Amino acid sequence: MLSTDKIMSLGSSSKLLFGASRKTRIVSLSAIFLAACAFGAAGVAPMAPDAANLPVRSITEELAVPSLAEQIAQLQAADHVYLREEKVRPGDTLASLLSRLGVQDDAAADFIKSDKLAYSVLQLKAGRRVQAQTNKDGQLQRLRATLSDNNGQPVKNVVISRSSDGFIATESSAALERRVEMHSGEIRSSLFAATDAAQIPDNIASQIVDMFATNIDFASDLRKGDRFNVVFETFWQDGEFVRAGRVLAGEFINGNNKYRSVWFDEPGSKQGGSYYSFDGKSLKKAFLKSPLEFSRISSGFSLRQHPISGQWKRHEGVDFAAPTGTPIRASGDGTVEFAGVQNGYGNVVVLKHWNNYSTAYAHMSRFAPGLKNGMKVSQGEVIGYVGSTGWSTGPHLHYEFRVNNQPRDPMSIDVPNAQPLAGAELQRFKTVASEMSHRFALLKPSDNTDGKDGGVKLAAK
Repeated sequence: MLSTDKIMSLGSSSKLLFGASRKTRIVSLSAIFLAACAFGAAGVAPMAPDAANLPVRSITEELAVPSLAEQIAQLQAADHVYLREEKVRPGDTLASLLSRLGVQDDAAADFIKSDKLAYSVLQLKAGRRVQAQTNKDGQLQRLRATLSDNNGQPVKNVVISRSSDGFIATESSAALERRVEMHSGEIRSSLFAATDAAQIPDNIASQIVDMFATNIDFASDLRKGDRFNVVFETFWQDGEFVRAGRVLAGEFINGNNKYRSVWFDEPGSKQGGSYYSFDGKSLKKAFLKSPLEFSRISSGFSLRQHPISGQWKRHEGVDFAAPTGTPIRASGDGTVEFAGVQNGYGNVVVLKHWNNYSTAYAHMSRFAPGLKNGMKVSQGEVIGYVGSTGWSTGPHLHYEFRVNNQPRDPMSIDVPNAQPLAGAELQRFKTVASEMSHRFALLKPSDNTDGKDGGVKLAAK
């Protein structure tokens, strides 16, 4: 029997352990009961068997192995196609090229020699790749080469394939991948030596000269240490360089002077666009000094005795001596105001330009095909050919430059630049110029950490 004091003592202890209230004591006892059940379940749960004591059974099955002789016979009976690729070497002949390609096919060689399109394969430049597919006997099944001309015209693929009747040659436009490359170089001796060191194609180097020729005399103004950056496009096919395209932007540091130029597309121009400074001013002169590429001045803008009438009078133009048929270029963008026969001028074309400028081209032998009044022409576009029509004693071009219909000496007048960009075109141009400025920043000399002139090169699609 518990005494009254012990019962009171247990009551006090239970209150301390399980809480004072009835609700608290019920929750505490429930938790203890659930915990006891969990430990009991863990104690009676069965243990997993040891894997080392599991029985092991071996299964053996015989597999039929194909006959090696049968496999070789099947391979020998199958038609195999062999693919080989070679680069054209300097001095290559058809025989040497086909030999390196593994082609032993007289019929294919005869077809290439006789077919006009197929024969163009022999006009490939050194370094171009040619692919050929042959059978086991060296008979040609298919030959492919990529052609391009020197004028930057779109390249084409020429494919020679075997048919049931012999061979057939077809051509198709090549799918070219356009890349934008950025190169940097430093002048050590000459521009072309620097562009070679920077792995810049020669036609890009020529474009650099054209871009900055009005500011830099590349024969005398270059100094050792001058630097240049250039952004240009290249075109590739199947990982092979096909040709370089247009210079998109250029920067030239000549002594203490920095010159920048960026190409901007102009939908209304037949040339597709022109070069501008980074503030949107055109770098192209509004008029050419001479409408003929190669000629000499036979009579200047001065008082002279007329070769036919013998009278002394002012010669209101400049005569350029040139052979009959020499192309005559429009000296500036304009509209054909007159194209026809006019007294002593003979066959003459008068172009009207912006800001009351006009030019006249006389004594032509003939006009350019399709030329007519009201037609728009672009600077450098051929408008006719040198002749001796009208009052002329020999083939030459009589060229006049007029301001408000008053003749001026084209050799001494301060020729203005073409009109600058404005409005929406200027805003679009600023976006292009900003991108090119960012590219130039990537080509700063500080980026070349090894201190060597390596012609920093970056490329992007």
